[in-house]
Amino acid sequence: MREIPGRRRGNRFRRGGGTARLDAALACATGRQWPVLPGVGLSTVRSGCACPDPECVVPGAHPFDPGLLAATTDERMVRWWWTGRPTAPVLLATGGRAPCAVSLPAVSGAQALAVLDARGLRLGPVIATPTRWALLVRPYTLERLGELLHAQEWVPGSLRFHGEGGYLVVPPAGKGDAQVRWERPPAARSATPWLPDVGTVLDALVAASTSAPGGGSRLAY
Repeated sequence: MREIPGRRRGNRFRRGGGTARLDAALACATGRQWPVLPGVGLSTVRSGCACPDPECVVPGAHPFDPGLLAATTDERMVRWWWTGRPTAPVLLATGGRAPCAVSLPAVSGAQALAVLDARGLRLGPVIATPTRWALLVRPYTLERLGELLHAQEWVPGSLRFHGEGGYLVVPPAGKGDAQVRWERPPAARSATPWLPDVGTVLDALVAASTSAPGGGSRLAY
């Protein structure tokens, strides 16, 4: 495989792109027992992703080598990965012991959270990127998700469900960056952040999107 960008040079690497990501990876893997792996990163020789696809729609922020099945909570492996690739995005493998998520377009994210807050829905951590906001939820199975979707008369087509076999980009430690940040961070001293049930979040999002006067959509999903 060609060179992965962001390799360590000497004994120096920047806090914003180096140890901040290692800290975030360790917080997930060893602090919360959520399996992680490094994303492919950006190319050092051309604009865009370091993967072979020149039209990659999620540049840098997806698994490639290692693949998603390599996600781990092992501290030694996590340190080895980010020592060699300090600027690699931190990917959380969703499902199993780790959270799952429901995501929606970023343009609707802030509005949706405001509506859910007004309804008194308790939310867990929320990850914000320039394109999508992800609401973390308790792990669920594909079978349960199918039952929940079948029970709805209508579901916004732009909602995405990140369950078993999926992944999310985790913000770096500290303030994050322009590409990924915590809109609602996990509690600082909580080893196991509280997560809502996916059915509760789905019901609330569907209800919020159809509650405009006259039956129109209140949220532009």
